[in-house]
Amino acid sequence: MTRLNQIIAVEKGVKSRSFQELTEAHQALQKPSLLAGIARTYRPKDEEGEVLPPESTRVQVKADQIIRETGEVLTKLFDVTATKDWANCRAKADVVVDGRVILAEVPATYLLFVEKQLVDLHTFIKKLPVLDASESWNFDASADCWATEPIQSVRTKKIPRNHVKAEATEKHPAQVEVYYEDVSVGYWRTVKFSGALPAQRVNELLSRVEKLQQAVKFAREEANNLEVEDQRIGARVFEYLFA
Repeated sequence: MTRLNQIIAVEKGVKSRSFQELTEAHQALQKPSLLAGIARTYRPKDEEGEVLPPESTRVQVKADQIIRETGEVLTKLFDVTATKDWANCRAKADVVVDGRVILAEVPATYLLFVEKQLVDLHTFIKKLPVLDASESWNFDASADCWATEPIQSVRTKKIPRNHVKAEATEKHPAQVEVYYEDVSVGYWRTVKFSGALPAQRVNELLSRVEKLQQAVKFAREEANNLEVEDQRIGARVFEYLFA
């Protein structure tokens, strides 16, 4: 009994070996010296002539053999991939969070897509701006954002004052020193607004995406546990191609 997850585990190795052997076969066929052979013998012109040994070079690479071996290698790759893809058409599972079915009968390939997307969503949510914890915030419906309670502060203005250091006399004018005094002239009413989110809300969203991530992983494992039916289609392809 073979499961889909076992086929998925095997497929990567089969692909790697197929690519390596196909590359080696291609490289061998590009070397004319390996495809060529020769056999020659020497016969002296007369009986007194020099006798030389025969010479030969064996053919090291035969195109027909390479084609046959290539077909065998690729047949396995075609069969493993077909078995996986045929099984993926039937491999489905429900995504369940806290007993609630969020997604029903989801194909294994789509579960893999969702799983990758949730990784990015988790990063996105984790970086959401959070309200300043040092302030007290309430949602202001009219502004459609968060706002603090109004804070009143005093506005002051520097008003010049005269300080008489010495009174005027018949001979000397009065000695006056000018100084400035901060005088309250009004009041500021300040409300801070923010488009950020409460930390509790961000944590809630993170919790949800993490639960969904876990549920999707469980569903994918369940879908990939499907018993597969081995497909044998590679031989037909290469019987036609290399006949």
